[in-house]
Amino acid sequence: MIINVHAGHNPAGKVACGAVGIINESTENRRVKDEVISQLRELGHTVYDCTCDNGTGQTDILKKIVEKCNAHKADLDVSIHFNSGAKDPSGNDRSTGVEAFVYSAASEAKEYAEKICQAIASIGFRDRGVKVSTTLYVLRHTVAPAVLVECCFVDDKDDVELYNYRDMAAAIVHGITGQSVQEPDETESAVPGEETPSGDKAALSRVQVGAYSIRANAEAMRDKLLADGYDAIIVQA
Repeated sequence: MIINVHAGHNPAGKVACGAVGIINESTENRRVKDEVISQLRELGHTVYDCTCDNGTGQTDILKKIVEKCNAHKADLDVSIHFNSGAKDPSGNDRSTGVEAFVYSAASEAKEYAEKICQAIASIGFRDRGVKVSTTLYVLRHTVAPAVLVECCFVDDKDDVELYNYRDMAAAIVHGITGQSVQEPDETESAVPGEETPSGDKAALSRVQVGAYSIRANAEAMRDKLLADGYDAIIVQA
């Protein structure tokens, strides 16, 4: 696929930057954006970063983003944002969650938006669903089908505690492509207590069968190992 990806708004601290709560939208959406681009490229997709970091105001930022997007013949435009308005700084044990916007219910982007929301929901966030908006500038003016993702709420303690930028990016990538970047399997062969060539005692060694950015995939592998009679636990890196 050829995919345009951008983080919304100016960088943190500049005019027309994003929402600020427990976390900062313009900081976190750029972390997620960079990781999404990295993972998509690792999976073999062509990706263009259409982020604007030098806008003079909100309208200027939007125009510059759209100009960058429309400079490429892409299959999809992805706009990464974080939401606000939950007003839940103390937490209520409920995620306010993820939602996504498309220009039309008939847009090719709608299926991607649904899958992105589902993938983010699989790591614990409430799925607020896909909404249609004909007023959002990027959705209205980009040539390729476009989806605007509101990853989670910057002012919801429950969302912030769930949030990890790598997991969020991996969920977005999986929603777009159905693919996941998996770290190489690692197997160490040292026996506990065995002398190493240096004469030191070897540390306890572990056998790892996989590393997953999406927790649901890790849980599926754990369950398979348990069903096959192996002891297995999930360790959060």
